[in-house]
Amino acid sequence: MLEQQYRIGIGYDIHRLVEGRELIIGGVRITHEKGLLGHSDADVLVHAIIDALLGGLALDDIGTLFPDTDPRYKDIDSTVLLKNVYEIVKKEGYAINNVDSNIIAQNPKMMPYIPKMKEILSDLLGINPSDISIKAKTKEKLDAVGENKAIEANAVVLLKHM
Repeated sequence: MLEQQYRIGIGYDIHRLVEGRELIIGGVRITHEKGLLGHSDADVLVHAIIDALLGGLALDDIGTLFPDTDPRYKDIDSTVLLKNVYEIVKKEGYAINNVDSNIIAQNPKMMPYIPKMKEILSDLLGINPSDISIKAKTKEKLDAVGENKAIEANAVVLLKHM
C-alpha cells in the first residue's frame, strides 16, 4: 500500500483565564494579571498544534494521549508534550511542511510575543520560522473570549511523507 504524500490536521483549544496562574502561550511567558487554567500549563496554542499533528496522523487527541487524570502531566510544560508528539510524527514517517494558527484573545495583545513563539516552535518542530504562521485575533468583545474570561487557539498543519 502506498503511503499518502500529504496529510492535513486541525487542532483547537480553549482555557479559562484565572488569577494565580502564569500565562504561557506558544511556549512564551506573557505578562498578564491572569493565566490559563488547566492540568498542564494550559498553553492553548501548543495544545492546538498538538491536536492538529495528531489529527493529521488520524491518531487520538491530546486529552487521550496525555489525560488530565494522570499526575505525570500536572503543571507540565506543554512544549514537552509537543516534543513527544513530534517524535510520533517522525516515527510515522512524516515531517511538518507548515503550521498555520490563530490565537484568539481580547487581552493581552499577542503581537509583541509572536516572534519569540515562532522561534520556540520552529526549534521544537524542526522547521523554519517562515513555515509557521501565528495570527492574533480578538472576539470584538463577544462571548467568553471577548469578555476576557478565556483564550482560545486553533491550528492547521500540513504533514508530508518522508
